[in-house]
Amino acid sequence: MDRNSVGIVTPQKFTFGSLEDPMVLESGRTLGPVEIVYETYGQPNADRSNAILICHALSGNHHAAGYHDPHDPQTGWWDTMIGPGKAFDTNRYWMICANIIGGCKGSTGPVSIDPATGKPYGLTFPIVTIGDMVEAQKRLIDHLGITRLYSIAGGSMGGFQVLEWALRYPQMVRSAMCIASAARLSAQAIAFNSVGRSAITRDPEWREGAYDGKGPEHGLATARMVGHITYLSEMLLDTKFGRRLQSANRLSYNFTTEFAIEGYLDHKGSAFTQRFDANSYLYITKAMDYFDISRSYGPLKEAFVSVTARCLFVSYSSDWLFPTSQTKEMVRALLSNGKPVSFIEIDSPYGHDAFLVEVEKLSRIVSGFLSGVPQEVAA
Repeated sequence: MDRNSVGIVTPQKFTFGSLEDPMVLESGRTLGPVEIVYETYGQPNADRSNAILICHALSGNHHAAGYHDPHDPQTGWWDTMIGPGKAFDTNRYWMICANIIGGCKGSTGPVSIDPATGKPYGLTFPIVTIGDMVEAQKRLIDHLGITRLYSIAGGSMGGFQVLEWALRYPQMVRSAMCIASAARLSAQAIAFNSVGRSAITRDPEWREGAYDGKGPEHGLATARMVGHITYLSEMLLDTKFGRRLQSANRLSYNFTTEFAIEGYLDHKGSAFTQRFDANSYLYITKAMDYFDISRSYGPLKEAFVSVTARCLFVSYSSDWLFPTSQTKEMVRALLSNGKPVSFIEIDSPYGHDAFLVEVEKLSRIVSGFLSGVPQEVAA
């Protein structure tokens, strides 16, 4: 076990709301009771002012660091960033990461039991938005006795949540780190999400969302394959796979999986079905499609007037899903309001996935930013 790991961690649960006193969603529908599964790393200081909220991306969850048992082969999804002496230094900060509502890793979502029927929600689960996810996180943060977050950080869809926090609860966010994200999805990104959802809903095993057991594995695998392509850069694909064949350099002249890139995507799709729920994929991608700061808060320049957090924006040179141009749009809007903001584009061949796989540069940036927060933002 990594000596700089947070070690063994145990997920915790927080429940709020009820059938009689539910959470009211942006759609007008209600949800209750709501259960949130979360993990914490490090220790709170006396006034809990060292709390940092970590927000996960589409396929992530609350398990951001450490292990669940001594024989666990898989660490948390951002273990390289969270721990003693790491970018998110657990000797200094108290880290919190919660599974979003609508997810499938313990927080209330379509796989959860509907208390009104005693059966899984399935498609009777209401549509949730990024704002609803943040509202649920706010209930958890209140429950933990945190009045103001030292910082909040997230990449991709996690960045959506960071932005929503900074706009919805400006006085509760001291600093914010939005990584490989944007103020809204592009039409191209929405198109890819649509293809993924279509692959799931056209799988005969989907059964209008009321599947039992394995469900629409082929559809979910295809959705993941499509999505995964958007996380990688053309440069990385060419370097890692090119036109290499899986076996001998000989064409089979049939429709079997021949190219190395095909085998890689097949593996990614198949592995994903073992850890994710198809209905959750539908709900989460729809929430991402709906996220649009301008629609909710007005043009960016006007929307960011209320932001009080010291902000850090990070983009990656080869990320075509959330390109640097989208990040700069937000940075310019904050600067036009005289807001304290830092921006850096990291040169990387890894595409959108760079914030997860190439952490050395990001670690230095995050460490420096967090150390500067006390001097740059009034308490």
